[in-house]
Amino acid sequence: MIKSKLPFRTTLTKSVALPGLIVILFVSLYCGFFPEQANKSLSVVKTYFFNNLSWVYVLMVTLFVLFLIIIALSKLGNIRLGSDNSRPKYSFFSWIAMLFAAGMGIGLMYFGVAETMSHYANPAIDDTLQRAKEAQLYTFFHWGIHAWAIYAVVGLVLAYFAYRYKLPLAIRSGLYPLLKDKIYGPIGNIVDTFALCSTFFGIATTLGFGVVQLNAGLQSIGLVPENSFTFQAIIVIVVMGIAIFSAFIGVDKGVKRLSELNLSLAFILMVFILIAGPTIYILSTFSEGIGYYISNLTNLTFNTFAYETEAQGWFSGWTIMYWAWWISWSPFVGLFIARISKGRTIREFIIAVLLIPSLFNFLWMTIFGSSGVWLDKFVANGELSLLANDPDTLLFRFFEYFPFTGLLNIIAILMIGVFFVTSADSGILVMNSIASGDKKNSPKWQNIFWGVLLIILSLTLLRAGGLASLQTMTLISALPFGLSMLLLCFSLWKALQIDHLFHNTKLPYGSIAWDGSRWKERLNRILTFSHKRDVKDFLNGTVKEAFGELQQELSENDIEAEIITGKNTPLSIELFIRHDKIRNFRYGVVAEPQTISEYMIEEENTPNVDMETPYIPITYFNDGRKGNDIQYMTKEEVIADVLREYERFISLISDDKNELLIIDK
Repeated sequence: MIKSKLPFRTTLTKSVALPGLIVILFVSLYCGFFPEQANKSLSVVKTYFFNNLSWVYVLMVTLFVLFLIIIALSKLGNIRLGSDNSRPKYSFFSWIAMLFAAGMGIGLMYFGVAETMSHYANPAIDDTLQRAKEAQLYTFFHWGIHAWAIYAVVGLVLAYFAYRYKLPLAIRSGLYPLLKDKIYGPIGNIVDTFALCSTFFGIATTLGFGVVQLNAGLQSIGLVPENSFTFQAIIVIVVMGIAIFSAFIGVDKGVKRLSELNLSLAFILMVFILIAGPTIYILSTFSEGIGYYISNLTNLTFNTFAYETEAQGWFSGWTIMYWAWWISWSPFVGLFIARISKGRTIREFIIAVLLIPSLFNFLWMTIFGSSGVWLDKFVANGELSLLANDPDTLLFRFFEYFPFTGLLNIIAILMIGVFFVTSADSGILVMNSIASGDKKNSPKWQNIFWGVLLIILSLTLLRAGGLASLQTMTLISALPFGLSMLLLCFSLWKALQIDHLFHNTKLPYGSIAWDGSRWKERLNRILTFSHKRDVKDFLNGTVKEAFGELQQELSENDIEAEIITGKNTPLSIELFIRHDKIRNFRYGVVAEPQTISEYMIEEENTPNVDMETPYIPITYFNDGRKGNDIQYMTKEEVIADVLREYERFISLISDDKNELLIIDK
């Protein structure tokens, strides 16, 4: 925490907030004062990354998708993001609305018509017959499962370690299984500083570029006379003022209600365009588009256009740009999704985050994109295609072909404004969370500070023309963070395996049928870790006596049994019944070393471990099954356990269906 003599309280951490602010100010001022020089040098790096390392982006995103699917389909999906009895704080509708608004909102308004129209007008590979179909396919690909898999990975990692392990809601926490307490050192500080800067730059560039579209919309309805910096500055101040107020009053009252409002408006707008537009064509292309997307999903996932060199520029400018952009936004969106997802199961989280927003995006892009293509072909005579590279005005020109154009423009402007607010206020909350180490009850002025800083630097960059270079730098940073996300996946997988084993560990085998007798002796054994000589005494005493009584009783029933010592290891003993045609019966006990965790050794209020390596007696059998710890058993309980195994053996060999397994070959 930053400690100073200032007359106000702060929870900002000196190790993250201070270097983060230095980087933010330096980069923003450099891009603002030297926009052309910055953009030129950064573009060279971005072009190299996109042209030569595109396959890395493709494989990373593919691994994210496969990783999430494997977890969702496995038993690990049952693990809850929080304690086993925790339940979600938000309703399913509110949850979906918030993650949707934070993750994709403004982009749907910006690219709803523009992307499909752009792919239609400038296809990757020119195919006159399939242009509209391919345009829809690649729009689905860029806004579907792969995009949300990137967000889901970061969100799942952070939510799991924050709510299951009780670690701070920060990127560094995802590396805990690999670094342990070192996450609180320099490495963790660097990771969180990177996340803070990435979040700030992502919101700043989106705010800067998006305000141009909002200005164009206001101009279309006559509220502003021109698309100029003056009006853009007013829009930024108004929108960010609302965002700061929303962040000030918190997630429950601000972000939640605005997200629900915008999802409702989006649904109304979608339904109107569907009814007023070419309805049958839209529904037909949606159905066919879903099928075409599913059937081509594998090819799309791994395709790098290695054999279509003429399409490499399109591939880098669209697919790789999108993957980089989603990755660069993932610290922000992932942190926000994690913040609102406590109490949900991992399977519920993955399925909902991957499928529901993707399906909504598919429907949205079909209604707007397919309508745009249809209007361009049969009504507009190619006028919409000419605006494919001008998304700022394309949406509002698109509305001119529908009734109630003015009302549609107003709804669109309202949605764009609310999407700005929800992205900005959730971003403010996330930045404050990162900069304060997820401290609770942070003073309200910190949210205001991040909002004001966004306003000042966004306007500075917008005025100086430095937003393009800042966006370029953000895309470049996606590659190293994407590689870091692979480490987060490995770390999560390791933690989930330990979690599953820990919560599914059953009672010690010797306690299953214990009736509670001689409990003081049992407690003494639990509190005392056995030396090697203790296990040796147990084998030569309790176990050998049990085997001896069994051997005598078997002999009286014409069954010959041997007691063999030292065959498995010097500290082993077994009861052995030899057979001629079927597999032999063996019940053995061996002394095995036990590993004690450092945490237990260092903890004062646990049984003392006065040796380097304690030992436990473990059973083993002729069929190679995993044995059990029988250190707490009495002689009678050992006899009962041997008889259970022998009864199982007799039952198996008496069934002729088990011939392949029981015949001694």
